[in-house]
Amino acid sequence: MQSNSLYYGDCLDWMEQWDDQSVDLIYLDPPFNSKANYNQLYHTDGGGDAQFRAFNDTWIWDHAAVERLQMYLNATALSAHDAICGLHRILGECGMLSYLTYMAQRLEQCWRLLKDTGSIYLHCDPTASHYLKILMDAIISKSGGGFSK
Repeated sequence: MQSNSLYYGDCLDWMEQWDDQSVDLIYLDPPFNSKANYNQLYHTDGGGDAQFRAFNDTWIWDHAAVERLQMYLNATALSAHDAICGLHRILGECGMLSYLTYMAQRLEQCWRLLKDTGSIYLHCDPTASHYLKILMDAIISKSGGGFSK
């Protein structure tokens, strides 16, 4: 990892390459599972308006979600294991669980990367904030006691 650099792509792919406890501050502004589609709008003088689909924030139970869930069900050492298993029993196989398994992978990596003196800020809305808190509590408490690094 290089200081003051911007990395393009899925943050999970990048974070897996970085050393433990190497980051001072993490700010996440992930998808919210808002069930909305977002477009990028462009306006040019005399050229009219244009737009393209920036991203879909609708989560479905698909093959990728099944794989993420199986990873958590089969790996008791993962810090979000208990939380994902409990959420699976409560929610069943649904779009919200698909979203939460996606987020759990990234939140575990964020916690691994964070220095003892570091801070994490997770930007979310009420759609899944309560579930994300459960995941963060599980990750932090199982990773070595306490809510501060």
